[in-house]
Amino acid sequence: MERTMDFRNGRESDNVEDRRGQGGRGLRGGGKIGIGTIVLALVAMYFGIDPSVVLDTAMTDPAPVESTQTRPAAENAQARFVSMVLADTEDTWRTIFQQGGATYREPKLVLYTGATRSACGVGQAEMGPFYCPADAKVYLDLAFFDELHHRFGAPGDFAQAYVIAHEIGHHVQNLLGISDKVQQARTRVSEREANQLSVRLELQADCLAGIWAHHANRSRSVLEAGDIEEGLAAATAVGDDHIQKRSQGYAVPDSFTHGSAEQRRRWFAIGLQQGQFKSCDTFSAPRL
Repeated sequence: MERTMDFRNGRESDNVEDRRGQGGRGLRGGGKIGIGTIVLALVAMYFGIDPSVVLDTAMTDPAPVESTQTRPAAENAQARFVSMVLADTEDTWRTIFQQGGATYREPKLVLYTGATRSACGVGQAEMGPFYCPADAKVYLDLAFFDELHHRFGAPGDFAQAYVIAHEIGHHVQNLLGISDKVQQARTRVSEREANQLSVRLELQADCLAGIWAHHANRSRSVLEAGDIEEGLAAATAVGDDHIQKRSQGYAVPDSFTHGSAEQRRRWFAIGLQQGQFKSCDTFSAPRL
């Protein structure tokens, strides 16, 4: 049974940029792969996404989408939920940064359909949600939540909130300079070692998502019975081994860029239980 997080007393974020209904017309023309697409493919590879997804889909224009005026009420309610989760991450990380004597710079979250422009190039729905460090924005096509439910078997509001919080975790890493250090380190090592660094970066983002959930629940009691299980199920569903076994029937650990299902579940749980940034040091951890 799907659970509903309690955000009834929450606010909506002012940092949502709604591009739904704009579609992807004019982003690409004549079946050519532009510089923006190549840049996004490189960013996708950095964050562990198969760059061929970007390059393959760049050769075709996205299908037209309906206007915002004709969107189903359920989808608009989902967009409102996303806005409320984003607002809650803002409140949580602003407080955590203030406690550390720093200022939290809030990211934007872009809702789009099919394809959209980003400072990292053309974003594709096939890539799933992603964070672009060049413009400090999270990009999300709401259709991914249906895929999370039906393809990955991770339904529920908290599963969706986990996805948003994970991308916000990448924003936190960007603000702290962690992402840049990892990217620089990846250029000096083998492909296998570079993949391992990506895994540690992704697992830390999972842990940071757990920190958000810990503080949000302690200060505002937003979690209800069953929510934790939904989050853990979502973390498990997007593990590299889980995805590879679904797509090709077997897993190749050396190619992992996000971490196994067990690792992603474990580090989200660590952040959720401990609620402290020091507990999320995946780069020093002897065991992932």
